[in-house]
Amino acid sequence: MKKLIELIETYQDYPKKGIEFKDVLGIIQEPKIFKELILKMSSSQIIKNADAIISIDARGFIFGSAISLQASKPMIVARKPGKLPGELFKKEYSLEYGKNSLSIQKKALQKYNSYAIVDDLLATGGTVNCVSNLLQNNDKKVLGLLTVVELSKLEGRSKFNFPVEAAILI
Repeated sequence: MKKLIELIETYQDYPKKGIEFKDVLGIIQEPKIFKELILKMSSSQIIKNADAIISIDARGFIFGSAISLQASKPMIVARKPGKLPGELFKKEYSLEYGKNSLSIQKKALQKYNSYAIVDDLLATGGTVNCVSNLLQNNDKKVLGLLTVVELSKLEGRSKFNFPVEAAILI
């Protein structure tokens, strides 16, 4: 998995001055490395014990859907505003560079009780905390987070009361 870090590109001052954006999309351009990553992530005990996976808009969908397929687990999506039809659970959250909100379809949560959250990157933890709160406020259990990259100096994991597994710590 050493090669993973070489596939992550850093963009300075994106999307706002002072932010170092870590782009993980290079990983999906290398099928063998991407497959190895998905096999590793989908074998996590967090995934095995979860009823379903919940992936975060938008890069989390890439990794979550591949893990879902490999682990034979259903996948639910947490989307940004205006992207989901039907009755929704919605929550606003803060980012390093502003505010946003996420929504989950109420109907999608009815069948499952325990979730593994999947995202591409953990920074300050705002998006994951938002999804976690949405789930826990609806009597659902969060078993943990799986992420490709964790920016450890931002201490995002300190906001959670569940395990975090990251393929790469930066």
